[in-house]
Amino acid sequence: MAYTNKVTWETLRTIDTATMSSATTYYAIGTALAHPSYKLRLVNASNVLVTISIDGVNNVDVLPAGSAVLYDESQAQFPNAFLPSVPQGTQFFAKSATAGTGLVYLVNQYLVVS
Repeated sequence: MAYTNKVTWETLRTIDTATMSSATTYYAIGTALAHPSYKLRLVNASNVLVTISIDGVNNVDVLPAGSAVLYDESQAQFPNAFLPSVPQGTQFFAKSATAGTGLVYLVNQYLVVS
């Protein structure tokens, strides 16, 4: 029996920075992850600095205006074919002290093993 791994994408998630205007309030970036993340990318295509959270309380990353970050869990070297991932069900949040112009995008790739 042949086994194949396939990378596929979840639906693109976005939030408009025009809806943000509080340094203390987090806003959900779309819905929670439906699958564990193999590669995850955040793109700040807005004109404001955005702070990222995965619990709506604690800051975990910052995205300057016009920037992007790739979280590539596929590059880790672990025994027994174990791959770390951002867990299924993780909700990403963003906040900005001032309303901006432009969107923040969340792209999630996940691995299908058959």
